[in-house]
Order: sequence, then structure tokens, then C-alpha cells
Amino acid sequence: MLTLANLSPQKGAGKNRKRLGRGVGTGHGKTAGRGHKGFKSRSGSGIKPGFEGGQMPLQRRLPKRGFTNIFRKEYVIVSLSQLDSFDGSEKINKASLVQAGLVKEGVLVKVLANGDVTKALVITVDKISDSAKSKIEAAGGKVSITGQQDNE
Repeated sequence: MLTLANLSPQKGAGKNRKRLGRGVGTGHGKTAGRGHKGFKSRSGSGIKPGFEGGQMPLQRRLPKRGFTNIFRKEYVIVSLSQLDSFDGSEKINKASLVQAGLVKEGVLVKVLANGDVTKALVITVDKISDSAKSKIEAAGGKVSITGQQDNE
């Protein structure tokens, strides 16, 4: 019976690895297939990606453009059509959006006015577009932004 314990490759399918530096009689002794001297004969050598034989590499010939803002804030977008699936009685915040599977934990959320709202929703998010805010308030809902105090 054939099991994982007695599996083996077919006869002639397996090939022994080349054993280098095991004497001149093997054909791979002395320099072990590396030739004489030069960069490729040394230990730790090997042509690195992008090396062009000493010519100035392409990534150094091309000019640098722009910059990356390390303080950039990435917002996950939630549409009004997605928020309309909530019933109007509950308050919608990041925790409820995570529970509903619309966003992942620990992200910034922005609401955009894609679609329409039919219920009076109470929403607390990091950012919201003006048109989305006006649509929610027109439906009788209330919008508050995280980190800002309500002046009402």
C-alpha cells in the first residue's frame, strides 16, 4: 500500500546535487567551478539586481521627482448607500462600521455622497464631504466629526 511514509521519486527522477571542492578527481575540485580570481570567484559575491557592469545603473541615471509625505493620512471611503443598510435607531461610529464589515479596525473613515439616505442616521466619523453631510441632514439625521467639539 502506498502511503506518505513510503513515497519516493521514480527511478532516475532524482538528481544528486553537484558536490563542489571535493578533490581534483571529481572534476569540481580546487576552484570548485568558479574559475581563477575575479569578483565572481570570491565569497559573498554575485551580481546584484540593477548592476550594469560598472556603467551607471538606470535607477541612478533617472532624475528624482516629487516627495513622499510621511505625515499623510489615508482615509477608507464609506458611501451613503452603504450606510443606508443600517437602521435609523442605532448610532453609527467606527466600531459599528467595523462590526458591519465595512472597514477594518484602526483606520480613518471618510463618508462620501455616493447614493442616497432614506433614514435619519446619527453618524460619528473622521471626515465627511459637504454633499454627504447635507444629504444626511436633509433626511433628518445628525453628523459629528471625531475630534471636534459640537457647538450646539
